[in-house]
Amino acid sequence: MKISEAKFAGSSTRVSEKPKQKLPEFAFIGRSNVGKSSLINMLCGNSKLAMTSSQPGKTRLVNHFLINNEWYLVDLPGYGYAKMSATDKKKLEDVIRNYLNFSEEMVLLFVLIDCRHDIMKTDMDFLDELGTSDIPFSIIFTKGDKLGPVARARQIERNKQILLDRWEELPPIFESSSETGLGKEEVLNYIGEILKTLKN
Repeated sequence: MKISEAKFAGSSTRVSEKPKQKLPEFAFIGRSNVGKSSLINMLCGNSKLAMTSSQPGKTRLVNHFLINNEWYLVDLPGYGYAKMSATDKKKLEDVIRNYLNFSEEMVLLFVLIDCRHDIMKTDMDFLDELGTSDIPFSIIFTKGDKLGPVARARQIERNKQILLDRWEELPPIFESSSETGLGKEEVLNYIGEILKTLKN
């Protein structure tokens, strides 16, 4: 699938404030500084679509982008911020949970994890929560250009084993790099296949 048009469709903190046009939604989330905005911009072929920042925690709202007038790409606030007050953390968690639990149009959640490291406890806690809540998700290992192919493959395999120690099977897993375009085709084709099944 190719993205020919991507335009900002609105921001919200509650599901009731989402864009009125109901379409399938594919949401993206990850720890702060995982490269979420850069990945979204890479997928859409627009370097200025999602705001990128060296300042973690820039996304505080649920941002909808209308893609090809057919579906929404949803940019969610991140989780696991260290430099944030307890009150602000709670507000962000409420925004995220409200969307994940009550958005009837969300088809799939992509959870972004930095491929360079072992899966962190905050990631694991979040993934376990998704499993408990029966929220469908896939994993995208980001920043693939920061490791050589052999080291990247080894680290991702290690992370798969960490997951299999807790789960019986793995969700769909992708590798990406916003610098090189790694994973763009695979992720978009996966979304395209799901959209086809929804139409049948």
